Amino acid sequence: MRKEHEKEDYSFNMAYQRSGPSEFEEKIVQVNRVSKKTKGGNKIGFSVLVVVGDKKGRVGVGLGKAPDVSSAIRKGVAVAKKHLISVPLINGTIPLDVYIKLGAAKILLKPAPPGSGVIAGGAVRSVVEAAGIHNISSKVLGTKNQASNVYATLEALKRLTDRYKKIERFHV
Repeated sequence: MRKEHEKEDYSFNMAYQRSGPSEFEEKIVQVNRVSKKTKGGNKIGFSVLVVVGDKKGRVGVGLGKAPDVSSAIRKGVAVAKKHLISVPLINGTIPLDVYIKLGAAKILLKPAPPGSGVIAGGAVRSVVEAAGIHNISSKVLGTKNQASNVYATLEALKRLTDRYKKIERFHV
């Protein structure tokens, strides 16, 4: 006998924020329902990609996997908080241009003058806003895969930090 399952809506938007006082803002980028074929039937679970940031230059990304969405979110947030990076901010923008290719994702980040705002697509926007960057111009040139673009953006910000520290060392 087959059980009829209710069709649930798993389309969480990026506007999810956990209640309670926290120094970090959490944004859900992607919720995936995954299933595994086993001897006893299908085993259903969820993987959630979460971006965590304090809007003061620290940002992290985590992937949580669990049988239910709330546990997956909790795990994703814990992983993201464990892997925070610091981003150099100058007048609410990044100090240098950065172009990165990570897998199929190609991301271009450029500093923007005050008042221009965040010009970025969804995946890049979530990482950049969580980091506290107010003025930036960006372009996603490669894949449309949100997870790849989020990881590539984080890697671009890491490399930007390294480059900025090298330049700063020479100018002191």
